[in-house]
Amino acid sequence: MSLTDLRKKIDNRTAKLTVIGLGYVGLPLAATLADCGFHVLGVDVKAWRVETVNKGENPIGGEEPGLNELINKNVASGSLQATGDYADLHDRDVVFVNVETPVGDDHKPDYRALISALYSLGKVIPKGALVIIESTISPGTMQQIVQPILEEESGGKLNVDFYLGNCPERVMPGKLLANIRNMSRVVGGANAETAAVMAELYRLFVKAEIDPTDWITAELVKTVENTYRDVQIAFANEIAMLCEQLGADVWHVRELVNKTPHRDIHFPGAGVGGHCIPKDPWLLTSSIPDDQFLKLIPTARHINDGMPAHMTSLLEQGLKRMGKNLAQSNILILGYAYLEGSDDKRNSPSASLVQMLQDRCASLRVHDPYIPAYQGNLYELAKGCDALVIMTAHKEYFSLEITKLLGRMRSLLIVDGRNVIREDEAHGFTLIQLGKGSVV
Repeated sequence: MSLTDLRKKIDNRTAKLTVIGLGYVGLPLAATLADCGFHVLGVDVKAWRVETVNKGENPIGGEEPGLNELINKNVASGSLQATGDYADLHDRDVVFVNVETPVGDDHKPDYRALISALYSLGKVIPKGALVIIESTISPGTMQQIVQPILEEESGGKLNVDFYLGNCPERVMPGKLLANIRNMSRVVGGANAETAAVMAELYRLFVKAEIDPTDWITAELVKTVENTYRDVQIAFANEIAMLCEQLGADVWHVRELVNKTPHRDIHFPGAGVGGHCIPKDPWLLTSSIPDDQFLKLIPTARHINDGMPAHMTSLLEQGLKRMGKNLAQSNILILGYAYLEGSDDKRNSPSASLVQMLQDRCASLRVHDPYIPAYQGNLYELAKGCDALVIMTAHKEYFSLEITKLLGRMRSLLIVDGRNVIREDEAHGFTLIQLGKGSVV
């Protein structure tokens, strides 16, 4: 099948599509494509996820507006199905790959999931199919890893027997469908014709601008944009710690600075988590053999990775004010997901904080309204505790009934890493907030 034939099948919705990986990125994409009129087959190695989707249910927790309904609607109509068997992909025309691409402790890409998917796909890929990598990858990965594996396993040749492109995802938990539909996309093709066909396909469901380009540019755009965010957050976090030392309020400073045109200080916070920002800077830097000249990007990573340790320091300072020792204290951590309104705990700063406090022998409890393991009664969990540490800005914590905690907690200390509690709401508590030099 030529790209011209594929374009016709896309236009009349007879193209059969597949999405490999039914997580935070792949599942909403699969449901969106099915809703465009295509038959979509989702693939996942986790049997429970396949089973859940085939029931018309959403395996993703947290608040995801419209996703439950979209999955149910398209499974019921037969437009969306899920499988764990790659043999079912023998007749697919377009395959999207959305598997995780973490980095290891050495800050190098861990492509085991991607490589496994490519080997499995290569064995069954039909002649003339278009493969689109949506996973975030280090610049150079399309040429150095993806193309060779698919050619080796399929026995075919790029641009003759199959077509290949990359379109890095741009989604965030809590806004999955909105991001898929409204965020601009960069589509990188092995050649201009492939990129043009990809752009036509994405325009069917993306309302924002679509920019066709080449592989390396698309790879760079995604890793650079998340590295930009990481550096900006690191700057905000460093200013927050500076304000603490000077007795100032970083939130007020930020507000006034951002009134100046072309200034945009990001939000400081208790740590940077998720699947993208903690790893994408390392994906970017790993793409070059000599990274010795890189100073800013690794430093930003060091600052942001250090915020849970800073929260530990603020907690210890607060307990010391109250004559308490961290090792003998009971601590309740509010929020384990890395993002408000989500159950996504990948690279959660709270996980780092928990480990640090456990190493210091503190007694810990955790509450998170979106993660089943931590969905206890907050006020019951607070009984006998010496401090609350707010790590995630879940909406539930903004309506925290502080007075209900007064008779339950052993000591009245709140350490707020997300600017959740207003000073006039402290009600007898000692309140220490990230980025604020004053203690209420």
